[in-house]
Amino acid sequence: MDAAVPYVLTLARLLMALIFVREGFHTLSTRTTIATSLKNRGVPFAGILVWASVVIEILGGLMFIGGFLTRWVALVLFFYTMILALMFHAYWAVPAATRRTESLFFFIHLAMMGGMLYVAAFGAGPYSIDGLLGR
Repeated sequence: MDAAVPYVLTLARLLMALIFVREGFHTLSTRTTIATSLKNRGVPFAGILVWASVVIEILGGLMFIGGFLTRWVALVLFFYTMILALMFHAYWAVPAATRRTESLFFFIHLAMMGGMLYVAAFGAGPYSIDGLLGR
């Protein structure tokens, strides 16, 4: 199993990052709708925050896949995911009819956060830009 670890770590980074890159391009293509939705929720600077989300999701996801500044990117994605979970999936504050669905999304975000903390603690692995640079 030890020989497979570098490959497994690389695959794990790819799998964890895909959702961010995918959603980043979705956010980019629907930024006006998302900004309006955020404004309607009372979020200040909604237009700027949508662009920040695009950068975090696409650039952060691609950096995570490549393993560049991976520990720092993992921390950024951890806090970004935490904010999303608390803002959009606060299952304790929704009607009973939607509580199960929001609870599921909230705990999916928690699982993603756990993965990000794992990478922040242990790094990207040898098959990464960080590994090539000796970080």
